[in-house]
Amino acid sequence: MSEQPHRHHDHDHGVWHRLRHTLTPHSHDSADKVDSALESSREGMRALWISLVALGVTAALQAAIVLFSGSVALLGDTLHNVADALTAVPLGIAFILGRRAATRAYTYGFGRAEDLAGIVIVLVILGSAVLAAWTAIDRLLNPRTMTHIPWVFVAGVIGFLGNELVARYRITVGRRIGSAALVADGLHARTDGFTSLAVVLAAGGAWLGWNWADPVVGLTITAAILFVLKDAAREVYHRLMDRVDPALVDQIETQLLTVAGVQGVTGVRLRWVGHRLQAEAGIVVNENLTVVAAHEIAADADHQLTHRIPRLAGVTVHVDPATHAGHDRHTDLSHRRRAQPAHTAG
Repeated sequence: MSEQPHRHHDHDHGVWHRLRHTLTPHSHDSADKVDSALESSREGMRALWISLVALGVTAALQAAIVLFSGSVALLGDTLHNVADALTAVPLGIAFILGRRAATRAYTYGFGRAEDLAGIVIVLVILGSAVLAAWTAIDRLLNPRTMTHIPWVFVAGVIGFLGNELVARYRITVGRRIGSAALVADGLHARTDGFTSLAVVLAAGGAWLGWNWADPVVGLTITAAILFVLKDAAREVYHRLMDRVDPALVDQIETQLLTVAGVQGVTGVRLRWVGHRLQAEAGIVVNENLTVVAAHEIAADADHQLTHRIPRLAGVTVHVDPATHAGHDRHTDLSHRRRAQPAHTAG
């Protein structure tokens, strides 16, 4: 099936909407990091990769100060920034491998490589969380004085400024090209900037002689890494189990019933391949139609779905003949739902 870009509109719902996005944990699913506006815009992709490089430089500067200061809080913040940057790697792999054509051996293409990368990244984030927690607990049990306190203070500010600059850049470009995904990623980076400010508190506590402040802040930042880990692990699990948003299934069923000639929907299946969706759908048509006429209805259903469902790359439509007179499209759908109640996965 030919893939057509889908148009989305980014609506600004005011201060409360932006605040809610800032405070709500942000999904690390790579499909949520890309929309049609971002995917079809070189400017959007450039913004994504430039901002990731900027975060990498920020983490590298912080890591250098960790080496000679011994700050546990700064170590945790550095690992947190690295963990966040790593979650974008599956997206990069999906874009690179997604350009490769499907083969007779890999008939769905190479999008599943994104899921394999996701497993590796979850393990790396887990390792960073364990390292941060172990170091912080060890420092609590065996207190040591933080050195080069002014530099630790500066590193915390660097972390905040690096995330804030990335946030402003992503939000500005995202709004210019109409990419809600890039705007959301910018808001996420802004939230991470406030995590970096916790390092400033640790430096202040050490300056006052509170040796416990550094490891306590380190444990707090470890908790932030665990939130990243939980989010990333949940999304990888969902992909491996072929979970999709049930609302997407409802949306496809509803859309199919608007297609002329469709009398009912017998089933819809969806799965992610990389950051694109593949679908199968069964429709009911009049049993007296010719093969050509039934094919035209199926082709129309395919066309409407791939143009109206976000990130749907292709759909295989199965045509079933109606088996009884007076077959009503709404009755058929309600009967199917009673027979097969929906289950919401984790």
